[in-house]
Amino acid sequence: AARWPNKAGDVRGAIEVTVGTRGGKVFLFFLSIVRVLGNFSSMDEIDRKILAELLADGRLTVTELAHRIGLSVSPCHRRVRELERAGVIIGYRALVDPAAMDLAFEVVVLVTMRRADSPTVEEFERLTADIPNVTQAQRLFGDPDYLLRVLCADVADYQRLWDEQLGKLPGVGRFNSTLVMKHIVTDRPPLAEVRS
Repeated sequence: AARWPNKAGDVRGAIEVTVGTRGGKVFLFFLSIVRVLGNFSSMDEIDRKILAELLADGRLTVTELAHRIGLSVSPCHRRVRELERAGVIIGYRALVDPAAMDLAFEVVVLVTMRRADSPTVEEFERLTADIPNVTQAQRLFGDPDYLLRVLCADVADYQRLWDEQLGKLPGVGRFNSTLVMKHIVTDRPPLAEVRS
């Protein structure tokens, strides 16, 4: 079970994650999630190195991080805290291998709304957010209106999810479901490299 901060952008509290195993394989690991606010170039090179290291390995201790970027521990710790307080680092989470949880059947669902009045859209989004199998949901400009990523065990599991929840979402004019064949890029950090 994970313990998260109460306030967005405040990740100063400890985070506890239960690590599960299946067949002796550990399938959870930590990832630092970073949002860049404002002008990234306003950060100095050390801040960018800190972010790059945490994106590569969110489990680094402050001591390990300080060693990698060439700082002493105290100033390194202060910089990390400031990046957290400023909302640049917005959280830390665990990534789960879907196959290890029998959820290897991935579907991209494109949704075009028939009705777009505020109450219908709010209800659609609320109900979508309540479906555990929906791992991502984005509202889009243009057509379609939404992109959903859905994980299931197999096609029968997806059909059950469709019959019981997805197909009953309000205001929908059209669904278009596409199976994911292969992942080319997965969970790439938003900062590919340290800029000088």
